[in-house]
Amino acid sequence: MAFQESIICTTGPDSSNLPSGAITFHDIHSGTVLASFKHSNALPHCTALLDSRDNHGGLILAAQPDKSILNVYTFQKDQIALKIVLPEKLSSIAIDKNGGYCAGGTAQGRIYLWEVASGIMFNAWDAHYRRVSVLRFTHDGAALISGSDDSGVSVWSLSSLLDNELQNELPEPYASLSDHTLPITDIVCGLGAFPNCRVLTSSADHSVKLWDLASRTQLATFLFPHPIACLAFEPAERLFFAASSDADGSIHQVHLFRHRETKSGRLTATATGGGVEALGGAGAEEAIRVNFPVGGERNESDKSRLIVAGHPVLAITISLTSSLLIAGTQSGLVQMFDIASHQLVRSISAHKGLRVHSVQCMLRPPDLVGHGHVQAGFGAGVRGGGKEEGMVTRPIVPFQRIKDVKTRENHEVLMLLPVRNDTVRDPLAYTPSELLRDHASFMPADPPSGGPPSSLPLTTPTGARSAANSAPALNARVSELEGEVARLREQLGKAKGVNDVMWETVVQRLVVDRAQPQAQPQEQEQGGAEPPAKKVRS
Repeated sequence: MAFQESIICTTGPDSSNLPSGAITFHDIHSGTVLASFKHSNALPHCTALLDSRDNHGGLILAAQPDKSILNVYTFQKDQIALKIVLPEKLSSIAIDKNGGYCAGGTAQGRIYLWEVASGIMFNAWDAHYRRVSVLRFTHDGAALISGSDDSGVSVWSLSSLLDNELQNELPEPYASLSDHTLPITDIVCGLGAFPNCRVLTSSADHSVKLWDLASRTQLATFLFPHPIACLAFEPAERLFFAASSDADGSIHQVHLFRHRETKSGRLTATATGGGVEALGGAGAEEAIRVNFPVGGERNESDKSRLIVAGHPVLAITISLTSSLLIAGTQSGLVQMFDIASHQLVRSISAHKGLRVHSVQCMLRPPDLVGHGHVQAGFGAGVRGGGKEEGMVTRPIVPFQRIKDVKTRENHEVLMLLPVRNDTVRDPLAYTPSELLRDHASFMPADPPSGGPPSSLPLTTPTGARSAANSAPALNARVSELEGEVARLREQLGKAKGVNDVMWETVVQRLVVDRAQPQAQPQEQEQGGAEPPAKKVRS
């Protein structure tokens, strides 16, 4: 099976009178529909995908806006696999890349945290004052980032949220990023293990801010002429795209570097990049204005960094090859632009009359319904009854609606290990000959007569002959060590016997000394007034 990139689009109607939306897989090269999962009206930031890996099929979680229901789909079936009844309606949802935990935010500012495999609610707390608009896990799943309509962004350490001793206390955020003034519209987390990663946040206040989680500081602020609806961060973190939901559908390309200027005002750039410096770093004091028209017109440099979709943009993403920018519009179009030239490469019009609420890119799942070609080399084939049945469905159960301490303490999570291919040799496996050869190569040679004994003679690490020659020496050394152990045990037994004799002698003397003072008064009463002669102990 050749790996092919696909686009996942989540659509929804403009009004309740229109038919329901769907979650659709498209081929990125032709735009054809690969699979469609219907009966879902998930809003922006209300869809979470988990790709197929480790012999487990993928999942799609979609929170419905009109009821407290979470639709669960598997890649192997185009119908709803499970409907989970939630404590309340969710306004945002996120799942970590390993599929361990799922977080959901509500319109009241509350966040729930569940374990996917067991459905146990591990935590539920009031994180914000208003609606939780977006949730994001860091790439290593160690932290949860939440944005709200109260203009606040909070970073939560997952270890503190899962701590049993802190369940009765209100969780304290690792960091509070509170420099925006209007509701948060999107959050994008850069690569890197938490907290060594950077985060982009956008708001309705026309700004995008870059944060460093390790130092909990703001690195830069970018100001735009229109409110920003969604963001896309390049994997190399050299630039990002910010799209607005205005009528033109402006998508701004912002570089995180700039060319140094000479004293005469000219730009300097060298082949080695010596004329390039990082952009930002001055914190909240530095505000960089992006694509602001001067005198009613934009200059040529601003035009080269602006993509006009022609329709309000609700979601954007970058392809896995970082060559295409995919934009989902309010009119139902999915447009693909070449990042280098900003030219429109392809437009998918299969969702007319609907709104494209989210777009994501991933490799086409090997177990996708209608296109499943699971190979044993991929580590996902499970054979039964003489035929290949495909990947195993990832276990998921209904989520708890309340916190249950007993269930949490006694729960067990079942894990299905990936199928092991015996034809592929384990790189850590040693054969006896290789073990003897490598052992001999690291051990020093025997010293000349009169010196201390060595563990093994030094032999040549190449050839089977050196390994065979070291085998008799190894056997002789083992016999020598066994004899030494026997002698040491004999000496230890003798020392223990001497110690026991000394201990018994001391104990007997103490008993005699304590018994003599009690015997003397009895002798004086029986023998008269004269005390007995005092014994002198040598």
